[in-house]
Amino acid sequence: MTEIEINRASQLIDPQLHIWGIEVPIYLFLGGLTAGLMILTPLLLGRTPPAQRTKWMRWLPLVAPLILSFGMLALLIDLSYKLHALRFYAAFRPASPMSWGAWILIAIYPATLLLGLATLDDNDWRWVSGRNWIKKIGVLTLAEAARRFALNHTGRIRIVNIVLGIGLGGYTGLLLSTLGVRHVWSSAVLGPLFLVSGISTGAALMMLWPLGEKSHPWLRKVDIAAIVTELALLALYLVGLSSGNTAANAAAQLFLGGPYTATFWSLVVFAGLLIPLFIELFEARKRIRPTVWAPVLLLLGGFCLRLILVSAGQV
Repeated sequence: MTEIEINRASQLIDPQLHIWGIEVPIYLFLGGLTAGLMILTPLLLGRTPPAQRTKWMRWLPLVAPLILSFGMLALLIDLSYKLHALRFYAAFRPASPMSWGAWILIAIYPATLLLGLATLDDNDWRWVSGRNWIKKIGVLTLAEAARRFALNHTGRIRIVNIVLGIGLGGYTGLLLSTLGVRHVWSSAVLGPLFLVSGISTGAALMMLWPLGEKSHPWLRKVDIAAIVTELALLALYLVGLSSGNTAANAAAQLFLGGPYTATFWSLVVFAGLLIPLFIELFEARKRIRPTVWAPVLLLLGGFCLRLILVSAGQV
């Protein structure tokens, strides 16, 4: 697939520079959320003995491919020529971030499903294998073989999930940063920023689930570290743009007095990061169970970050 970059902005020749709608931010958000789950779920399972895993924790690995499917559906809706997406899988180009991303997306499904099969206990598996629809489509034998394989290689499957999660989280930001003609996106910080944001939103979603009393304090510590890191990366991102050339400095001004200043600072920085950070620090100090407010604000802030950056890059 040939990628074409336009290095000019003439309204008479290129009247329509805004080509991405809300579907792309949805895809980037759900992709980052999936990445966060793929990184944190194996780590949480590794530190929780099987006897202490709640039902929600045992089914948690299967949430990642479900969320990713909705994200890929949003991306498919955005495509003008939907069947052209199949051309990504006709070859692999090491120098193309899109090629890497396409193959990572495909690899995530077997990796997360195997992790889910390895995490289910015997009672869960008896319930799954007893479903009539599994018997009708004739995949029970294959599923049993996959579960035996997953149980014998659980440690390796966890590592594969973490590696793929890091790749997916970084890819969502790298996808934008490779479009150098859009100065809002032309930053090496976007890859790490989107990865850390994905970890934060993944932890936020997990804190909304009844995963056990011992799990929530650990998730909160991870989330606090992720929020602080994300704030630092946002500062580096703005400083990098401001200290660049004229075009990069103009891009920074979109968030430092321009049209996106109010939404960026209110929805992303304050409501999406600083307020949740204050809430989680207060909860950790008082040693109370996390409330829903910080996770919900973090999820909204993570989506707004991607929506604002995608919109600002097309101004």
